[in-house]
Amino acid sequence: MGKPSVSIIIPAHNEAQTLREIIKKIEFLYPEFEIIVINDGSTDDTVLVAKEAGAIVYSHPYNIGNGAAIKSGIRIASGEVLVFMDGDGQHDPEDITKMLEYIPQYDMVVGARLKGHHASWGRALGNRLYSRFASYVAKFRIKDLTSGFRAIKAELAHNFLYLLPNTYSYPTTLTLAVLRSGRSVKYVPISTKDRKIGESKIRPFRDGIRFLMIILKICALYSPLRIFLPVSLFLFLAGLSYYLYTYFVWHRFTNMGALLFTTSIIIFMMGLISEQICQMRFEKSESERFI
Repeated sequence: MGKPSVSIIIPAHNEAQTLREIIKKIEFLYPEFEIIVINDGSTDDTVLVAKEAGAIVYSHPYNIGNGAAIKSGIRIASGEVLVFMDGDGQHDPEDITKMLEYIPQYDMVVGARLKGHHASWGRALGNRLYSRFASYVAKFRIKDLTSGFRAIKAELAHNFLYLLPNTYSYPTTLTLAVLRSGRSVKYVPISTKDRKIGESKIRPFRDGIRFLMIILKICALYSPLRIFLPVSLFLFLAGLSYYLYTYFVWHRFTNMGALLFTTSIIIFMMGLISEQICQMRFEKSESERFI
């Protein structure tokens, strides 16, 4: 069986100063790979540089977002395996070989940045906290939740296309969607370089809230009880503690205790219903695939 065809997708917004070097290196290392540059409304010479370097260029009429560029790349790519990487020079094309070694054994392979290779300690800490929370949701140890350097089977990428946001949070969505759908993920260590030009467009507070909402959304979509059960348990224990306090102090059962107990039961039942809805949705999706 021959090697699967590979498409490398590079989202670019005003990356003219770094693209030529990246594309030329990819062509030298992997001459048989398809290279696609998605120009996300650049105002510099990104399109000209990418075309001169030999890449296929698809342009957005204005800046939509990094995730939107990835989605456009997925739609037009012809490879059986898709590789996503940044166009700012942080990712080393040589690391693509490391990731492709585990395809098709794994459905998706992600380049996990080593400690000390994040843009700042604040982002590193935030990424670590969100990775731990996402690991709880996915029941899988996620080593780098926001890494945009990854290889994935094209069929799988198309299946989750509708879930991906238009922003920089697409890696979070894709990682959780793949894991919670029962697919396999492999992390390989990579080293990243400092940005050669400009600065990161990710804002810790704004995008941190967005990452949290994405984790909750994916959890609610694929495994609702992972959210509903802890909340229900917390309210039940709060109600029990308050009941014991009021019983021994005032020798009575208060309305607040009843409210906490009732709310915990309602949330638990909502979680059960949501879990059943998810199961039926997946069963329908799987049955339609074989029609």
